Amino acid sequence: MPDDISFLSRAIEIASAGVDNGGGPFGAVITKDGEILSESCNMVVLNHDPTAHAEMLAIREAAARIGTFDLHECTLYASCEPCPMCLGAIYWSGIRKVIYASDRNDAEKAGFSDKMIYEEIDLDPSERRIPFIRMTDKGAGEVFRKWKNMDDKIQY
Repeated sequence: MPDDISFLSRAIEIASAGVDNGGGPFGAVITKDGEILSESCNMVVLNHDPTAHAEMLAIREAAARIGTFDLHECTLYASCEPCPMCLGAIYWSGIRKVIYASDRNDAEKAGFSDKMIYEEIDLDPSERRIPFIRMTDKGAGEVFRKWKNMDDKIQY
């Protein structure tokens, strides 16, 4: 059965192949019970999609493949420490283990810096570089009440 090193090596291979094919230098593999569910390289430039990070694409594919958004039984292997967007997706998906090779400092040396985003997350929305303006509307709260009532009826 393949081990953590094998799956991490596969993520690095995918990242390298991605660069060769015009994608970004990031690769991800998601496994469940020792089997690969999904794998992807960064496709941001090729897909003209700023969210097409390797981890995001692998999460989407794994969830579709097993038919649920709940990936708590899965492990993600990444060629590099996931960025803030991918980190959020990892938590939302329920993935409980992430194994990565390079870190954010290595990525920054190659021109991929997430430092500003990490700093912005800590700020009050009113202090961020991009204006975040809250406008209250009772309809927005109604949507959450509607969801709360529906949540009991939804089968996950």
